[in-house]
Order: sequence, then structure tokens, then C-alpha cells
Amino acid sequence: MDNKKVLFVVTAADQWRLKDGTMHPTGFWAEELAVPHEMFTHAGWDITIATPGGVRPTLDELSLGISGGAPSTRTHVKQYLHSIEEQLAHPAVLENIDHNDFDVVFYPGGHGPMEDLAHNHSSGQLLAERVAAGRPVALLCHAPAAILAADTDTGANAFAGYTMTGLSNREELLNPFAWKAEWLLENAMKDAGVNYRKGLPLRPFIVRDGAVYSGQNPQSSAALAHRIIADLG
Repeated sequence: MDNKKVLFVVTAADQWRLKDGTMHPTGFWAEELAVPHEMFTHAGWDITIATPGGVRPTLDELSLGISGGAPSTRTHVKQYLHSIEEQLAHPAVLENIDHNDFDVVFYPGGHGPMEDLAHNHSSGQLLAERVAAGRPVALLCHAPAAILAADTDTGANAFAGYTMTGLSNREELLNPFAWKAEWLLENAMKDAGVNYRKGLPLRPFIVRDGAVYSGQNPQSSAALAHRIIADLG
């Protein structure tokens, strides 16, 4: 039997514009990429990483600091990211990807998706097409910002009516700089017509609604990957 194929769609943003016009350094969140990547690898799945324009993704350095969890977790995540450095350094060009070649498309978070994927046509079209076809997509933490670009021909959001989770307002505002955010993910998901659900702050919480998988926060990284492997493996 052929190996499952998973596409990681990763932000190319390295800065996040706040409502006062300042730019905050950002990128992808280490745990949210490394943990699922490692779990899919151990499951024998083939992984492709793609970014808008094929730009090398930027690691949010905060995710390897105290905000990134226990020291042992951060150390392991850092080592794992180093082990896939070659793949991270040469991502595929998202605009050239045929998502039909993949069994699941996985979006790790970080604030980066709020800067670029929330407005990216190629990503939005990919998501809208997969939802319409009932093909698996997974979005973690801030990554559901990408659904904001997933419009249908009627103008409605492709994820309207789906039950999903993503980083909650309460969790977001634990970050002092996030008080200056132009918008908050939980609010934006609700405005898009999503039936938003959340668990306790900083605790694993995942949702599956048909082929749409979502995880609330970095702490949900392993649980989300485990559920996908259990369902599709």
C-alpha cells in the first residue's frame, strides 16, 4: 500500500502588522510544525512543505523560549527542526502545488498566517476546493486564519457552518503585544460563519467536523496529528 502523503502549508511571513502600524517579528510556531511532522514521519507518511512563493519559512524565535513549553520539549523541537533543515530551506512553491496529490493538507500556526495566509488566494482556493470535495484539511492554533481567504462562488466562506477551533481570545491576550492586534482569530472565525468551539486555555483541544480537523493551540499539536493518523492511517 502506498504511503500517505501530507502537505504542510507554512506561512512565509516574518513580521505581523499590528493596529498601531508597528511590525512584530513572527513566523511559524516551532512545536506546531515539528511535532506533527515527526509523528507523520514515524507513521511512514511522505511530507512536502510548501510556502507562498516558495519562500523559506521563518521560525518565530518566541516559540523556542519560555512560551514554547517545557525546556525538554523546546530542546527536542529545536533538534528535530535542525534534522529537517534541508526540507525547510527549500520549500515547494504553494502556487504550483496540486493539492489533489495529497491525502491531507496540514497548516501549522504561529502569528504568520494572520499576516499572509489570511489573504492568500492560492491557499484560500486550495482550502475551498478541498472542503467542497470532502478531502481532509487540518489547521492548528493561528492557522485557521487561512480559512478567511477560502471564499466560494457565492461569496460565502467555504467553512461557514463547520464546527472548528483555533486560538481563543483569552489565550491570544496572554501575549502583551497581542493587545495591539488588528483582529483576533476567534472573532474572525465566528464572523466567517464558523461554529467556533474552545477548550480550557493552554490545554489540548481538537475538533473534527467531517474532513475538517482543527486544534486550538500549540498544546494540541500531538493530539491533532494523532487523530489524523488514527483516522487516515
